[in-house]
Amino acid sequence: MHKQTTHHLLMVRPRDFAIGSPTHHDNNFQEIAPPELQREIASRATAEFDNYVSVLRAAGLRVTVVDDLPDINTPDSVFPNNWFSTHEDGLYVTYPMFWPQRRVERRADILELLDRDHVVKRTLALEHWENAGRILEGTGSLVLDRVNCIAYACFSERATDTAIHDWCDAMNYRPISFTALDTNGGAIYHTNVMLAIGNEVAIACLDSVRDPAEKSKLTESLAITGKRIVGISLEQMNNFAGNALEVVTPDGPAWVMSDSAYNILDPLQLEALGAPVIHAPLPVIEKYGGGSARCMVSEIFLPEK
Repeated sequence: MHKQTTHHLLMVRPRDFAIGSPTHHDNNFQEIAPPELQREIASRATAEFDNYVSVLRAAGLRVTVVDDLPDINTPDSVFPNNWFSTHEDGLYVTYPMFWPQRRVERRADILELLDRDHVVKRTLALEHWENAGRILEGTGSLVLDRVNCIAYACFSERATDTAIHDWCDAMNYRPISFTALDTNGGAIYHTNVMLAIGNEVAIACLDSVRDPAEKSKLTESLAITGKRIVGISLEQMNNFAGNALEVVTPDGPAWVMSDSAYNILDPLQLEALGAPVIHAPLPVIEKYGGGSARCMVSEIFLPEK
């Protein structure tokens, strides 16, 4: 039986957060950092990051922190889950990224770091797909039901149809793909903004899936696999309530999300999650990075040596 959740997360500590990032062009959750405030914003983002790491570790989670490389500008590096994923069978996958500036985030030293304490049996490098415009940004584009081998993905420039299906063929997963739109009718850039899959619960912004057939396909798949759906509104999604991750702590399962996500959920929704919520303030990273708590963590499922 595959595991859906892990106790070990890897995070990249940002240095030049949001400085020169082009990603706001297709990320409607992200604002441009004013040039005169960029250094201050980067500093505040680093402070938010450090506090978030402390909150996760205080909950008993294992958090591996890697610093940004000193000689390269990577304004979006705080979201490492977009360029690599790990899997229980010892597989390490690297992904094709849409924005060229983000492609330099892929780092061989992170694989070397993981290989010291974990069993990396094989790697799957998909970055060459970029040459053919086949884009798939890791567990941002793919929300994985690891137990049932289902990959949920909404189409965007960062998740192309061919790439979704080719990944599923290579990984023996079944794709559930659909179009998800934000309040302005634009494509939601990453699936993990509107959907999160836990062991027994799925957080889903079903209102973003406008096509009735696609919505039915999504809800039926979640129901068949035994997931209790905690529905969130478009407004709640805009506050990153869908950008959550279930983890394993020494005290049992828990959900991880930001303060803005936690505070916009009502008591019944929080109760329906079925597990405590670990949350931290991430307003700067959310505003100028367009991502939140789940985007900032890469799950480590590799076997330990």
